[in-house]
Amino acid sequence: MQEKPDDFDEVEDGGLFEHFKFEADLGQKQMRIDKFLAGRMEGTSRNRIQLAADAGSILVNEVKVKSNYKIKPKDVVTIVLDYPRRELRIIAQDIPLNVVYEDDHLMVVNKPAGMVVHPGHGNYDSTLVNALAFRFKDLPFFDSEDPRPGLVHRIDKDTSGLLVVAKTEEAKTSLSLQFFNKTTKRTYQAVVWGIPKEPEGTITGHIGRSLKNRQVFTVFPEGDYGKHAVTHYKTLEDMGYVSLVECKLETGRTHQIRVHLKHINHPLFNDSNYGGDTILRGTTFTKYKQFVNNCFNICPRQALHAKSLGFVHPATGEEMFFESELANDMQLLIDKWRQYIANRTE
Repeated sequence: MQEKPDDFDEVEDGGLFEHFKFEADLGQKQMRIDKFLAGRMEGTSRNRIQLAADAGSILVNEVKVKSNYKIKPKDVVTIVLDYPRRELRIIAQDIPLNVVYEDDHLMVVNKPAGMVVHPGHGNYDSTLVNALAFRFKDLPFFDSEDPRPGLVHRIDKDTSGLLVVAKTEEAKTSLSLQFFNKTTKRTYQAVVWGIPKEPEGTITGHIGRSLKNRQVFTVFPEGDYGKHAVTHYKTLEDMGYVSLVECKLETGRTHQIRVHLKHINHPLFNDSNYGGDTILRGTTFTKYKQFVNNCFNICPRQALHAKSLGFVHPATGEEMFFESELANDMQLLIDKWRQYIANRTE
């Protein structure tokens, strides 16, 4: 029995790996696991499966196995595969990065808003991957034909904040499995329109591409379409017509925070894809409209920042945890709203 592949979609983090899960039938005859998987994974070569086993990406009953493992009845098999490589050679570019932490196994980067994580869709250079290609060019792990060297998750172009990048094959496998198994710890902060009625809550709803516009995502009734998604939120500050909220992800679907907050009628401030780039709360006074337009200019993107990131170090087993300051444009936006509300109430 096969479950549908659970494509890795880190918040915005999407489609870096394919995940498959199989359960052997009661009458399953013993055979090599690479042969077993090759017969069930259409379009996947046995060699590709063997390479996945060598990298520790095949687990049977949650234990890593090699390609010569003999499958048994009722074995539960999970496998993680890189998406097939495209005809795209990565150009190494000496682009400055804000590196929060680095060792021989991994690197944690604080990504600025406006930087695309990996090439594609018209962005073929000046991406985080181009910068990584320059930094990693002398590492044995680096392959210039790999379109996503070291990436195990991503955040949107206009979202700022923390990303972890692998520097070895073993680290890439370990970290990708942690994201897949939802054991990483991630918090985001966002400025949203309005004040949530409940100061804390959980948003649950299947997320999938809109059937009307493939560039955006939406929430669907359970079972109809999309993938299960859960976001926990907490209101940190009431600023009159907008609020600062913290979001913790239980799942990691593309645009998850943006879609879920729109779903409860609190779109992210200045999120052009989800209706946050118009005045949704407040007065009709001209001065107020001018104030909000000035705020849009101060933070010319969705007000979302990946604030903290926690995971287990793939080599040492140590719990790692990192926090970052809000991006400057978001901090200026919050300061401006605080000042507006203080003046309004005086």
